[in-house]
Amino acid sequence: MAGSFYFTSESVSEGHPDKLCDRVSDAILDSFLSEEESARVACETFATTNRLVVGGEVGVSDEIKLEKLMSSMEGIARMCVKDIGYAQDGFHWQKLIFDNLLHKQSVDIAQGVDRDGAGDQGIMFGYAVNENDKFMPAALHYSHAILKRLSEVRKNGSEPQLGPDSKSQLTLKYENGKPVSARSIVLSTQHLDEKLSSQDVRNIVEPYIREILPEEWIGQETEWHINPTGKFVIGGPDGDAGLTGRKIIVDTYGGAAPHGGGAFSGKDPTKVDRSAAYAARYLAKNVVAAGLAEKCCIQLSYAIGIDRPLSIFAETYGTGTVSRELIEKAISESMDLSPKGIIDHLRLRRPIYSRTAAYGHFGRDPESDGGFSWEKLDLIDEIKSNSR
Repeated sequence: MAGSFYFTSESVSEGHPDKLCDRVSDAILDSFLSEEESARVACETFATTNRLVVGGEVGVSDEIKLEKLMSSMEGIARMCVKDIGYAQDGFHWQKLIFDNLLHKQSVDIAQGVDRDGAGDQGIMFGYAVNENDKFMPAALHYSHAILKRLSEVRKNGSEPQLGPDSKSQLTLKYENGKPVSARSIVLSTQHLDEKLSSQDVRNIVEPYIREILPEEWIGQETEWHINPTGKFVIGGPDGDAGLTGRKIIVDTYGGAAPHGGGAFSGKDPTKVDRSAAYAARYLAKNVVAAGLAEKCCIQLSYAIGIDRPLSIFAETYGTGTVSRELIEKAISESMDLSPKGIIDHLRLRRPIYSRTAAYGHFGRDPESDGGFSWEKLDLIDEIKSNSR
């Protein structure tokens, strides 16, 4: 990775069918956590032409609360669709058919989680690299940023001809392990005017792309592919079905690091698929920020009902300033990595998840209400001290 090479990552917008489903699932999770901090939620959403289906397992302390929450599911889902911007003939926030198939959490699963064990088995990865001030792989970071900017100008009325559904992809050239230029820029975005050509769409979006990317990265050799197939009017679930949890690489590190396979959205923090992946990112970011490595990948593993990680592994790809063993020691001594310890340390029993559903779960700024708490850099001194 120290030589010259090309690396590509993609992002998808909040209006992508899969991301819309993630948003609905996380909004339902937030509604349960707003009602009861100890609520259990594993919510999946499916979307297709003018239909939205939610299903999965939920749990709260009494039937009255559950009945109240269940009656609010349809309104929550419709408001998510409205906020994203779908009022099309084939997918309209008011007209779509909504099916609620949520039911009580299995008592077999609950018995292990109720004693503070993990909600499932699995492996989770966290990653950080010093390619920018967000400690994120550059191709993914800028792919997210482009789509987020286009969403802003669509919603504030500056570019009303853009639609909610879009995808971006960047191929960056690396020299000596650092990104130096954009080899190709790919963007496909839904548009509401059928008469717009690919060149018309490029004329709209190019200024915003140039606003986001470092100026020196774009040159004569940069290839542009804007709406390369032509017209893109039919978008969202009317054009392609969506499902919660199908964009796990977009959600994490854009292919720059391993992935354990577990999705995030719609899962309460007792599910280590989510909470342990957040903890692993938190630790990897603090390791890199502490100067112990230029890049760091951390793996954690868990078993259902067990209240501790089964293994902790750190990889620094030859960039570490201390040994792997010392980094693993520092990790285990700097944070309680039991499921309860992670939840308490990062304060995850709060309705902070809807905002994670698009533009990545990582590389965001910590927020005053506790959102993105796993992005804080408050373990640097402790990790340094424990790595000696």
